[in-house]
Amino acid sequence: MSSRTDDLWVFGYGSLIWRPGFDFVERVSAKLIGAHRALCVFSHDHRGTPEKPGLVLGLDQGGACRGVAYRVEAKQRDATIEYLRAREQTTMVYHETNRSVWLDGQKDRRVSALCYVVDRGHKQYAGRLSIDQQLHLVRQGHGRSGANRDYVIETVRALEELGCRDRDLHLLAEKLKAG
Repeated sequence: MSSRTDDLWVFGYGSLIWRPGFDFVERVSAKLIGAHRALCVFSHDHRGTPEKPGLVLGLDQGGACRGVAYRVEAKQRDATIEYLRAREQTTMVYHETNRSVWLDGQKDRRVSALCYVVDRGHKQYAGRLSIDQQLHLVRQGHGRSGANRDYVIETVRALEELGCRDRDLHLLAEKLKAG
């Protein structure tokens, strides 16, 4: 368990990869085991509305997820957590938790990182949707952070920069780009 005087690690698996929004001193590709990236959250705020929901990523149970671990200096810890709560918890669809992540290029280096894991009991939990259902929701979704389409395409671009391919997300992005 880390203390308030320790540096904070944050694990990003979606928009936090390409738009963290907080200061950090280290950014490392990382892997989380025990949860996977999934378009499984109806967005009623950032990428949609309650009337026309979009679809955003969540860490869902099982599998593994490639992403980015950010190290934040201890003096920025509280401000970073406050920022992340305001950004990620607008509808409380995620559990804020610490999980072990393995840092790439550092074979045995594991850190405890702050993560936002989807709450499967929340009304915005979408579960596993077909590619056609995802496509419909993403095409219609637009919220205070912009078009849902842009969120998916930008996330795929960021994953590619990490050398990571997420089959379902890449397929959806290809369909979105095709029209």
